[in-house]
Amino acid sequence: MGDTQSEFAARYNIPFRTIQNWETGMRKPPEYIIDLLESRIKSDLVNRRTAVLPEYNPKKSDLPKRSDYIGAFAWLRAVRECIGDPFIFALDEALMCQGYFGGRSDEFLVWGYGNDSASRFNGVVLLGSRISQYSIREKNGLLFTDFNRTLADAFANEEILDMQGITEALSRYYYHNGESFDGISIVPEYQEKFEKLAEEAINYYGD
Repeated sequence: MGDTQSEFAARYNIPFRTIQNWETGMRKPPEYIIDLLESRIKSDLVNRRTAVLPEYNPKKSDLPKRSDYIGAFAWLRAVRECIGDPFIFALDEALMCQGYFGGRSDEFLVWGYGNDSASRFNGVVLLGSRISQYSIREKNGLLFTDFNRTLADAFANEEILDMQGITEALSRYYYHNGESFDGISIVPEYQEKFEKLAEEAINYYGD
């Protein structure tokens, strides 16, 4: 994954000294820990494969245009019908499903989890092919990532993602939740980024 020992320790909430002891052979982790880590790492590797945004390809099919639909759900249902199952909306589209972000009238990108066949459409950005069922929610017949997974995906893909939707969504969450971020769970590797984004979110509607 390209992590240093300290980054790996933070990613999986394992004490740094423990990682050092494992790698130097001073201690050996139990087999069930190895199995759990192997499964989690494989999933993370699969679900961190997007490095660049797709460019328009005239050989690919086009998805329905956002501007042709009134309301996010109508557009997302049309998109899902084109892509087919299984497809789980992520990032901005997940936020639309959650009611935290209205989207943009000129929306072109569609973020999600699914199999490679979804790539036959222009604008589809696959974050991965697998995701835990515990991170998936359903509403109006659409599947999408929950808020915590959506935030984690945003931080993992921050370099290629327009964070406006995430900032707006986090701001709405804060003010709809009694000016609190209670209920949000952030893994240690993204804690610093979350604190910065949270400050921006609190001031978002005041600016």
